[in-house]
Amino acid sequence: MARTDKMKLGTFVYTFGFHPASWLHPASDVNGANDFAHLLDVAKRSEAAKFDFMFMADSPAAAVGDPNALARIPTKMNRFEPLSLLSALAVTTNDLGLVATVSTSYYEPYNVARLFASIDHLSKGRACWNVVTSDHDETGYNFNREGLDPHALRYERGNEFVDVVFGLWDSFEEGALLLDRESGVYYDKDKHHTLNHKGKHFQVRGPLNIARTPQGRPIIAQAGGSEPGMDMAARTAEIVFSLASNIERNRAFYDNVKSRMAAYGRDRDDLKIMPGIVINVGETEAEAKAKVNYLIDKMHPDVGRLMLSEFLEADLRGVALDEPFPMDRLPAAPKGSRALFDELVDFVKSGHTVGELIRHYAEKHTGNGITGTPAQIADYMEEWFETRAADGFILMFATLPSSLDDFVRLVLPELRRRGLFREEYEGRTLRENLGISTPANRFAKS
Repeated sequence: MARTDKMKLGTFVYTFGFHPASWLHPASDVNGANDFAHLLDVAKRSEAAKFDFMFMADSPAAAVGDPNALARIPTKMNRFEPLSLLSALAVTTNDLGLVATVSTSYYEPYNVARLFASIDHLSKGRACWNVVTSDHDETGYNFNREGLDPHALRYERGNEFVDVVFGLWDSFEEGALLLDRESGVYYDKDKHHTLNHKGKHFQVRGPLNIARTPQGRPIIAQAGGSEPGMDMAARTAEIVFSLASNIERNRAFYDNVKSRMAAYGRDRDDLKIMPGIVINVGETEAEAKAKVNYLIDKMHPDVGRLMLSEFLEADLRGVALDEPFPMDRLPAAPKGSRALFDELVDFVKSGHTVGELIRHYAEKHTGNGITGTPAQIADYMEEWFETRAADGFILMFATLPSSLDDFVRLVLPELRRRGLFREEYEGRTLRENLGISTPANRFAKS
């Protein structure tokens, strides 16, 4: 059946762009990592294009690896703390959704509930929490741990964490604030509730000391292709950031996650599957390819080795670029996403040299890099959307803001001509623009 809804789009934000050499591009702002004006500019351009949201990826740790390579990659070594940034963007933008990554492994539920409720109020209903359990050893060393906790434990804690946050967000029912000066009663005590949660990982009394937010509660985003990850998404998420290696695999993922939602009393339309895709567009194929090659040629070989090493969890220092990939350096099992690891293992088994794999990966990532003309990119996005492999896309622009500008100038008019993307925002909140219902307050419901 043909779709009647519109495609959802978000801007994925690493400071300078998704490509490791993006900061070397002459159109980039080399001071942008610590300059709010740069990131506000990216937000304003995304908002003018009527994108749904801006997605701030984050990890609470500096990257580890070859120091010679890290000295050439600023993305994870110098960037804003995301909730501080979202607070500033909340009062300097009007319609754009604001998504930030916060780990359930290194925060407490009350902190997260209060922080995101505050941002939702500041933005008048545009906050979104990207829930992660973290997947790199270096994060644990900053929080009284020796690396990562086991995968199963992280998800067990993460599920309870989200449940507590949801309960705290329900502390005030809708209409609890009376603001009655004549009677002197500020809120209805019967519509303010104490959670009294006592679980395996958390003991949280509550209530939250901030009113119910404009969205009822902030939007939840999540990524994860493992069984626990997909089940957590079906139960709690409203945006899922998926891999996009090929349409058949993502369509299966789409159906898998959405088919689990009924067991939790949820409607399939209340979750948007949004693959991340790396966009390289030009007016001609040759122009698009030239943009790709320019950045790849700017990338130092040590950076390429580290880029591949990070996702494969394999140390490639000292491996010659003209040699086949050393399969013996791959771990038996990943510490992070099993789905991403499997994608990359399939990729390196193709038999190319390390140098060829680096060039391919720099353009195609795990298969989600799209290089071509506006019509070719629109065709790709339309097929995924119409055949329900995706509800929209998180756009991973090689450079910011120049690649974003290219997409808005070249691809967006084609998507609109085909009736796939909005001309104006449908509502005021992120929840309204995504077309996602507001969950009932548990206390009012009971």
